[in-house]
Amino acid sequence: MGLNLTGVSAETQYCFPHLNGSCQRSQTLTIIKAAVYMFMACTILMTVCGNLLVIIGISHFKQLHSPTNLLILSLACIDCCLGSFVMPYSMIRSVESCWYFGEIACKMHSAFDMTMSTASILHLCLISIDRYFAICKPLWYRSSVTMNKVTCLIVITWLFSFGFSFGVVFSMVNLVGMEELITMNSCTGNCLLIFNKQWGVVAALVAFFIPGTVMTSLYLKIFYVARSHAKKINDSLSAPRAVTDKKNHSFEQREKKAAKTLAFVMGVFVLCWLPFFVTLIVDPFINFSTPLSVADALIWLGYFNSTCNPLIYGFFYPWFQKVFKIIISGKVFQNGSSLLSIYIENV
Repeated sequence: MGLNLTGVSAETQYCFPHLNGSCQRSQTLTIIKAAVYMFMACTILMTVCGNLLVIIGISHFKQLHSPTNLLILSLACIDCCLGSFVMPYSMIRSVESCWYFGEIACKMHSAFDMTMSTASILHLCLISIDRYFAICKPLWYRSSVTMNKVTCLIVITWLFSFGFSFGVVFSMVNLVGMEELITMNSCTGNCLLIFNKQWGVVAALVAFFIPGTVMTSLYLKIFYVARSHAKKINDSLSAPRAVTDKKNHSFEQREKKAAKTLAFVMGVFVLCWLPFFVTLIVDPFINFSTPLSVADALIWLGYFNSTCNPLIYGFFYPWFQKVFKIIISGKVFQNGSSLLSIYIENV
C-alpha cells in the first residue's frame, strides 16, 4: 500500500498536481520510462497479433474445427482481450505509478483483469480434461465429446469467470476489515486490486490452485497411459495388420504430441502466474509489505503468459506454422481457402 517512488528529484511530482491528496508520480528518468514503454508496447503487440493468428486460423479453416481447437480458440480470445483491453492501461499505471482514468474505470479494469486470469486457468483445466479423455478413453471421447457440449462448457466458464470477478470487485468483499488501512493510504490516482486474508486465499484457490491441481493430476495420468499405449503400439507394429496399426499409430502419436504440447502450455502458465498467486495469499499476512515495483513485475510476468501461448503453438504445432504462412501470404482470402488441408501427416 506504500507509494511507489522509483527515483529521486529535487521536486516531487504528482499524478494530479492541481488536486490535494494526489498520489506521487514515478520520478524515473525519461529515457528509462521510454525504454520500458517500448518493451511493454512490443509485448502487447506480440500478444494481440499472435493470438489473432490463432483465432483467424482455427475459425477460418474447417479442418481445425475440433473440440480441442475450440478450447484453444477460446483461450486465444481471452489472451487477445487481455492484450487489447487490460495490458495497455496496466502499462501506463506501471510506468507512471498513476491511474488517470477514474474510479469506475479502475474497478472495471481490475474486474476484467481478474476475469481474464481466472478464465485462462479454467480453460487450461478444460483442455487437460479434454486431453485426458482423448488419450485415456479414446472410444468414448470420439462418440461423446461434441462441439456443442464443448461450446456449452466454454460459455459456462466465461460466465463464471465474469460473475466471480465482477462480483468480488464491485461488492468489495475483498476489502472488508481493511477500511482503516485503505483510508490511511488512499490518494487520488491510485488503482490497486488488493485482498484481505480471507479473500486472498479464496481467489487464489478458485483461480489457480484448485484447477492447477486438477491439471497436474490429469497430465500425470495422461503421461502414464501414453507410455502404456506406446509400448502396445510398438508390439502391434510387428503384427500382420500393418495398415490398420499404422493408422492407429499415427493417430496415437498426434494425440500424445498434442497432450505434451498442451502440458507445456500449462507449465508455462504455472511458472508465469504461480509467483503472483503466492504473493496474493502471503501479502495480507505480512501487512502488504511487498513493494509495488515487485507486485507490478509479478503481474506483468503473468501477462507474459498470454504472449507465450501463440509462440508455443508456432514452435510445436506444424499446423500453426502452415496457417501462419497461408495468412501472411494472403492465400486466406482466396476462394475455397477454408477447405485447405492443414494437418501435416506423420508429425
